[in-house]
Amino acid sequence: MTYRTLEQVDLRGKRALVRVDFNVPVQDGVISDDTRLRAALPTIAALRKGGAKVILISHFDRPKGKRVPSMSLKPVVEPLAKLIGAPVAFADDCVGEVAERAEGYLHPGDVLLLENLRYHAGEEANDPAFAQQLAALGDIYVDDAFSAAHRAHASTEAIAHILPAYAGESMRRELTALDKALGHPERPVLGIVGGSKVSTKLELLGHLVTKLDRLAIGGGMANTFLHAQGWEVGASYCEKELADTAREIMREAGRNHCELLLPIDIVVGERLEPGAPARVRGLGELDEHERILDAGPQTVGRLIHAMDESKTLIWNGPLGVFEIPPFDKATLAVARHAAERAQAGKLVAVAGGGDTVAALHAAGVADQLTFVSTAGGAFLEWMEGKALPGVQALNK
Repeated sequence: MTYRTLEQVDLRGKRALVRVDFNVPVQDGVISDDTRLRAALPTIAALRKGGAKVILISHFDRPKGKRVPSMSLKPVVEPLAKLIGAPVAFADDCVGEVAERAEGYLHPGDVLLLENLRYHAGEEANDPAFAQQLAALGDIYVDDAFSAAHRAHASTEAIAHILPAYAGESMRRELTALDKALGHPERPVLGIVGGSKVSTKLELLGHLVTKLDRLAIGGGMANTFLHAQGWEVGASYCEKELADTAREIMREAGRNHCELLLPIDIVVGERLEPGAPARVRGLGELDEHERILDAGPQTVGRLIHAMDESKTLIWNGPLGVFEIPPFDKATLAVARHAAERAQAGKLVAVAGGGDTVAALHAAGVADQLTFVSTAGGAFLEWMEGKALPGVQALNK
């Protein structure tokens, strides 16, 4: 697909209505993680440098069409102003007279943040009338919120058909990285999918086995595949009712010449707590009261070898219960090797999903892969091969 970028428009004096994702974690009125604010900085800087008036719109939490004071975007104003090194004005509504009056005070280079889009039911309903109210505030629309692109809302979809629409810098970077990973990748392509439940990633697995050269399955979902192959899994988490589904995914992988990499050894324990005794076992060797909590060293070695033979890696989900040492070893080892290969220019390594990002931070390599997406649901739906409304709306 093709989409317009900010270099293709004369920004001088333009009112740029920018969809950002400022749905940040807030505790006691204070932002505890400003990652999403920082993600918007390159777009804000480009617009200000070009002489545009910058009007930021975002959702926050789920007020469901009502004004909920605890879900106001106002706590974002001061931290954002510090990050951009300039004042940020705030309007107590995102449409209507209040927003229009605030927008009227702007000069080129000024920044205005509007109140929570979801205070209006028309946002999530993708209401054309609400989109028209938003569009009245801008001359151009800039989408810089890939993390909201899987939702067909007024501020992500309808408005892009009213105003000239452009991808922001963060959106462009995300789309470029994702195209390198699955759209037009350099082969061989290795995928790693972990996490606890097969049931939440059926569409993902079904799609990936048609796209990848190798797919490694880890975490709790690997137990379901081991059970489907006839291995005992003891007291491990396992969706035994999905054994037939797992076998069908294995058959589909074979039909598409995608090699499935399942665990060949495991780390087991009886208690899921920091420092609990952990034992390496072969498949089927665990006692009935033991649980599989991580991939074993042979499995890690094979996965690292597969990485060394690959040109592209796409990763979603940890290989074990990485939050609780000592069951973090496999995930951390694979993360560090992926970072090493990426830094050496030998691997395009793209990762995403909340647990995956947390694991990369735990390994100290979140900034060393080719690209790490914080988009959550949008990243997962993209991996499933679904069209994302917010991205499709940008298509020229």
